[in-house]
Amino acid sequence: MKLYIKYMVSTRCKMAVKEELKKLGLHFVVVDLGEVEIMEDLSADERATLKDALLLSGLELMDDKRAILIEQIKNVVTEMVHYTDEMIRTNFSDYLSDKLKHDYTYMANLFSEVQGVTIEQYVIAHKVERIKELIIYDEFNITEIAYQMNYSSVAHLSNQFKKMTGLSPSHFKQLKVKRRIPLEDIGKTND
Repeated sequence: MKLYIKYMVSTRCKMAVKEELKKLGLHFVVVDLGEVEIMEDLSADERATLKDALLLSGLELMDDKRAILIEQIKNVVTEMVHYTDEMIRTNFSDYLSDKLKHDYTYMANLFSEVQGVTIEQYVIAHKVERIKELIIYDEFNITEIAYQMNYSSVAHLSNQFKKMTGLSPSHFKQLKVKRRIPLEDIGKTND
C-alpha cells in the first residue's frame, strides 16, 4: 500500500517516518521523500493513529489526489536540486512529465493555482537556496557551481541569484550572517 506524506523533505524526515511505522508494527518496502510503501493495508484506526503521530513530527498524511500530485512535484524538485549529483540534460518539463506520468501543462496549472507560484519559480527558488549552500560550504567557485547547477553561464546564475536575493553571489559570500530558507518553506507565498 502506498502512502503520501506532506512536508517530507529530508533524510531526517524519512527517519522519523520509519520510526513511526515501526512503532505501529508496520513493515515498509520503501520510504522516499513524500512517499512510503508498506506491506500491510491500513485500517481506519491505524491510518488515524499514523496521521496523528506524523503530525507530531510536522508531517502530514495526505488523501487528496491533487495535494498528493503537488507534493510529488515538490519532492521531484527537491530531490533534483538538493540530492542528485547527476545533471538532468533533458528539458525539466519533460523530465517531470516522465517521472510523474502526468501532462506538464496540467501539473503546471494545478501547481500555480494551489501554490501561488509557477513550477519554474519554485525550481529557481530551490536552485538559489542550493547555490547559497554551496557558497557557504566554499568548496566550489561560482563557475563550478554554475556548471553543477546546470546553468548555461555564470552570468545567468548571477542574474537569477541577484533577482531572488537582491545580492550578487560574491556579495552573499562576503556576508557575515548567511540567510537561508528551510527546504520546506521554499516557494511558499507570504500570506
